Amino acid sequence: MNDVGASAERASAPRVVAEEVIAEGKWVRLEKTTYVDAAGTTRIWETAKRTTRRSTTTADGVGIIAVLKRTLHKDCMVLVKQFRPPLGCHTLEFPAGLIDDNETAEAAALRELKEETGYKGEVVGITPVTCLDPGLSNCTTYIVTVNINGDDPDNLHPSQKLGEGEFVEVILLPLDEFQKKIDELLQREDVVMDSKVYIYAMGITQAFAKPKELPVLKQ
Repeated sequence: MNDVGASAERASAPRVVAEEVIAEGKWVRLEKTTYVDAAGTTRIWETAKRTTRRSTTTADGVGIIAVLKRTLHKDCMVLVKQFRPPLGCHTLEFPAGLIDDNETAEAAALRELKEETGYKGEVVGITPVTCLDPGLSNCTTYIVTVNINGDDPDNLHPSQKLGEGEFVEVILLPLDEFQKKIDELLQREDVVMDSKVYIYAMGITQAFAKPKELPVLKQ
């Protein structure tokens, strides 16, 4: 590519040129984001940002895929049910939380898992930084996979350590029927499913289904 072509490519790269705070609360602020699109046109976007992101962390928080393993029991996914004011109803989610200052994602995941569910776990995997709702917010998270030894004496009678104003119900669903049990729960309860949980359940279903049993998308 010649210099002219390289310059044109650089000029057409979308970029943010200004950010202006419109309103700010304790946890969230609304900003007017001015950016240049791929055609060189200057545009405005409304962006929601957390006020809690630490300068020492590379993401806002963690989501925790926790699997409870017990002798003579099916492996179970550990989920949490709680009331979410923005939706005005209960949701079913993976345990999750914000990363504290100077805290690793792994440490945050184990801490939040203990606080929300009472279980002590072991980290077995972590994703790169992922976004949550990029059309609305810059919020990012690590997805951390944790195994829980249900035979460990510390996990026989898990005790939550919830903060003030937190009301979290722990839900265990068998891994081998994860999507089926979610669908049954949605039919009998007024609850909204976190998209990450449902997509994970769909992935498990498709991974274990025979090719001829995979769902076919309607045209």
